[in-house]
Amino acid sequence: MSTSVDDAVRTLLLLMPRMVGRAKRTPPPPELASFNLAPRHLSLLSYLLLEGALGVGELAARLEVAPATVSLMVGDLSRKGVLRRREDDADRRRTIVSIAPEHHAAIDGWLGRGAAAWRVALGPLSDEQRALVVSTLLAFERALGADAD
Repeated sequence: MSTSVDDAVRTLLLLMPRMVGRAKRTPPPPELASFNLAPRHLSLLSYLLLEGALGVGELAARLEVAPATVSLMVGDLSRKGVLRRREDDADRRRTIVSIAPEHHAAIDGWLGRGAAAWRVALGPLSDEQRALVVSTLLAFERALGADAD
C-alpha cells in the first residue's frame, strides 16, 4: 500500500482529533471522579498499572520530570487514598509507590482499555515497525512543540 505524505497527513488530521475526543469522553470511573485527577496523574497511574510498584526516582525518569514533581503528585494521590507509599526494605531512603489495592480494579478498567487498544494495534507489527510508530509520534510531538516556542 502506497500513501503519499499528503494523503497520510489528511488521514491523520482527521484521526487525531477523533482519538483525543474519545480519550476526553472517557471519564474516570465513579469511584475515582471525586479525586480531580489531572492528565499528569494519568501518566503516573498508567506506569504503575503497567509496571507495578516503582520507586519515585524511577517514576520521575519515566515521566521525564523532576523527582520533586513526582513526590508532590504521589503525596497528593496518597492523601486521597489512590496510591500507597512504603519504604524499600533494601534501601530505607527509597520510597516505593503502588496503586492502592481498593482502586486497582477501577484504574485498570479505566486506563487499561488504552493499553489494550495499543497492544491490538502494535501487536501484529515487528519490533522495527513498532519503533517506527513510536518514533514518528515522538517526532510529531516535538514538531508541535517547536511551533509553540
